[in-house]
Amino acid sequence: MVWQRPDERQPYELRPVSFHTGFTRFAPGSVLTKCGETQVLCTVSVTEGVPKFLTGTGKGWLTAEYRMLPSATQQRQERELLKLSGRTQEIQRLIGRSLRAAIDFEALGERTLTVDADVLQADAGTRTAAITGGFVALANAISQLLQRGVLERSPLCGQIAAVSVGLLQGEPYLDLNYVEDVAATVDLNVVMNHHLGIIEIQGTGEEGSFSRTQLNQLLDFAEKGIQHLLIAQREAIANWEELFVG
Repeated sequence: MVWQRPDERQPYELRPVSFHTGFTRFAPGSVLTKCGETQVLCTVSVTEGVPKFLTGTGKGWLTAEYRMLPSATQQRQERELLKLSGRTQEIQRLIGRSLRAAIDFEALGERTLTVDADVLQADAGTRTAAITGGFVALANAISQLLQRGVLERSPLCGQIAAVSVGLLQGEPYLDLNYVEDVAATVDLNVVMNHHLGIIEIQGTGEEGSFSRTQLNQLLDFAEKGIQHLLIAQREAIANWEELFVG
């Protein structure tokens, strides 16, 4: 029996993706990222100085924070205040690791970029939307730093996007929504750069194992989806050719 997608997409199709740039007033980079019904507000702030382990090296840093608003899901979730859940810590570390692959930290100088990803509405794929949208916000923040003369040259040396894939009834599907994510026997989150080089793979057999052949199928689907996301990102960044030095 073939899995019927609730939104009638083909197995290899992404949900509709959009980036609404300049969404907030004060952050140098801000993007409302929509992937189907999932909506994530990605903002990038810039502060002078770096963590102690980088002080005096001339190199900058990038870190990330991720939160889900209480009303982002059908049932209200408590705010994470004093102690972050293991899931939240894992996701924000993934976002930071992924987006650090896009930056030449020597060109950034001793400054810290903070990427904030706040989930306004969750329909699965929040971490991949945060990475994909976070990159667009990052590019916009760098553009503003160049325009203000804070930076002499762009430190943007990579392009990063991410997508989810999974196995449903033994077959690969791209960009799972919540109903599919819950039903999937295998769930992967894949992060790639503009060369389609793999930055990170998070994969789990939720109800058993999966074969090497199935893994290759999932990665093929992820690669196709990320190719489309890379194009959408570039279209959302006004001065892409000036910013990207990769």
